[in-house]
Amino acid sequence: MVNTISPCPNSVNLLMPGAIVWNYKNRYLRKLFFILTLLLNVVLVCAQGSNSEKVFIKNIKLIDGTGGPIQNNTTVLIEDGVFKKVFNSPEFKIPKNVKIIDGKGKTMIPGLIGVHNHLHIPGNPFLGEIATKLYLASGVTTIQTCGAASPEKEIEIARKIETGEISGPEIIPSGPYITGIGGNMNMIIPQNEDQLRDLIKFWKDKGARWFKVYRNIEPEFLEIVIDEAHKNKLKVTGHLCSITFKEASEMGIDAIEHGLNSVSDFRGKKKAGKCSGSREYIDELDLASVEVEDLLDLLVENGTVLTSTLSIYEASVPSRKFIDERSLEIMSESFRNNFQNVSNSSNKEVSKTRKKRLKRIMEFEYRFYKKGGILSAGVDAGRHVLPGFGDQRNFILLKEAGFTTQEVIHIMTKNGAVKLGRTDIGTIETGKRADFMILDGDLEFDEKAIKRIYKVYKNGFSYNPGSLLKGLKGKYGNF
Repeated sequence: MVNTISPCPNSVNLLMPGAIVWNYKNRYLRKLFFILTLLLNVVLVCAQGSNSEKVFIKNIKLIDGTGGPIQNNTTVLIEDGVFKKVFNSPEFKIPKNVKIIDGKGKTMIPGLIGVHNHLHIPGNPFLGEIATKLYLASGVTTIQTCGAASPEKEIEIARKIETGEISGPEIIPSGPYITGIGGNMNMIIPQNEDQLRDLIKFWKDKGARWFKVYRNIEPEFLEIVIDEAHKNKLKVTGHLCSITFKEASEMGIDAIEHGLNSVSDFRGKKKAGKCSGSREYIDELDLASVEVEDLLDLLVENGTVLTSTLSIYEASVPSRKFIDERSLEIMSESFRNNFQNVSNSSNKEVSKTRKKRLKRIMEFEYRFYKKGGILSAGVDAGRHVLPGFGDQRNFILLKEAGFTTQEVIHIMTKNGAVKLGRTDIGTIETGKRADFMILDGDLEFDEKAIKRIYKVYKNGFSYNPGSLLKGLKGKYGNF
């Protein structure tokens, strides 16, 4: 669902028909209480997101998300929540009644679109506002949750953000995970076709827009999930193992998560429809082989999206330094101690092997993208990688993989929109929704500028990252 409601709606937006339950007794008091409650919610949200306004940005370095050349000394006009004008000219007339931002020494990029961005982590099935504030404060303005541990809560918080009751990115909600026999017991394990089709229609009516299948899904049930989802104009992605990338792509799956780390196409003696065997075989796989090239060509031809989740894999490499002081401050004491214990007990040999595998995962994604594949990205928060902060880490890791700055932004913005089937977000172009951030510094030459956010704008409303993060210190990981 496209978010067209401002983060700070007025009472007319909120008092929708049918919102008030009329009772003869005390009906006026009930109405007054209802209005006051709504107004209080609006005040709390607007304390962090200022009113939508005309904004005139000049002299800014622009990376527009299209993958095209970086533009210097650009001028951008935002009005009514959209980009009214984007042009590169030293001659311009400043409109009346606008807020002027001098972008000298700054970089402007689209809001990040995280498409593997959970609202849960192991040990906590629903993070709620802690996650939504972390995402928005980090410049992530839209997320696809890519599987829900608490789907009803996820759909509800998406609604609250849409109506302006709380702050956060636009959320594209998921239904519950669907797996197979031998899979996680807290996921749906289908029993028959009718049950599976009914499940998809049930969660579609609730508000879910994507379904994620998990490692043990049986081939016949994946075909049913794809068929029923597409009939209902929904999409399907998968963390695969029992089914190969080739099989899933030919079935018509919309996206596949984690890239090389979940490929089972080249596993020796793989049994059809079964998830078995370790991942060590990918350490010896020739990524330049005809077999790998053919698979990548097939994925590109079928339009199957791959989602990069480099930050979560990096977190499994003990020798990699992926946590910064910001993350440690947000973590609860017990969560921080757990991280430090894991780090101190690292195995040098394991670290060496996984470090090499990380490089191979990067190469696989690079080859796919360079062939014309749709590569998107998401944080897959977990293993002490925090929502939002991990998305920023993905930027640095994709640069390490060999992508240019504009290619990384293309992957993390426009390609995310392509995965979602959206044309109103993802790039800074005339007529598109004004989701963007302004960074302190030159992102082209200073990758750490991705963490130095001056302002985040969503739908033309500005947010102060510091205000969003205020009050979160020591709370992440309090289960």
